[in-house]
Amino acid sequence: MTLAERLRGFGPLGILAFVVIFAGNLLFIPLSALLVLAWAKLSDTPWSELGFVRPPPGRWPRTVAIGLALGVVLKLVMKAIVMPLLDAPTTNAAYQHLVGNTAALPVVLYLVIVGAGFGEETVFRGYLFERLGKLLRPGTSSQALIVVLTALFFGLVHYPDQGWPGVQQAIIVGLVFGTIYAKTGRIWMLMVAHAAFDLTAVAIIYWGLERAVAQLFFT
Repeated sequence: MTLAERLRGFGPLGILAFVVIFAGNLLFIPLSALLVLAWAKLSDTPWSELGFVRPPPGRWPRTVAIGLALGVVLKLVMKAIVMPLLDAPTTNAAYQHLVGNTAALPVVLYLVIVGAGFGEETVFRGYLFERLGKLLRPGTSSQALIVVLTALFFGLVHYPDQGWPGVQQAIIVGLVFGTIYAKTGRIWMLMVAHAAFDLTAVAIIYWGLERAVAQLFFT
């Protein structure tokens, strides 16, 4: 069995690759996503199987525009409607240091655009969907299970810094993004949407608008 076949499989080397990939971000962000691309190269896995499918000619602006709109609208809906219904706090305690803090913006923007938009989508949609898709039998029920499993995993990794409200929000976002990815098999729009979602969150916090948005419909 070749190295590529062992990396694609679910034996000791395949499992080790999985663990190393998810441990990557402990060193720096977005190492996990970069390791996914390295794994794809070494395992002879086409990038298209990770969702990196180029839009048709002339469709890049549309892809970006849809991603931006989806990310902004989804964040506003989550903050103003969904999270209040889940009895979440009106402000995110983990990020209150960003209020009016211009000095913190460069690092935060890097984490949002590169770490979340590129990094998390590559890992949680591209890589996990590919791995679980190979592990489970093809079919609609398997796709639905993959969407749920990846959303739960996506939610849990947000617990250390955002607590239970962060987990709830991430699971819902993971279900939305995962469903879109399951239907399209394309990741570029979701990368833009993820970055736009987090950029909207940063803007709301930075300008001190969290409480106002959270109480827009519920006081």
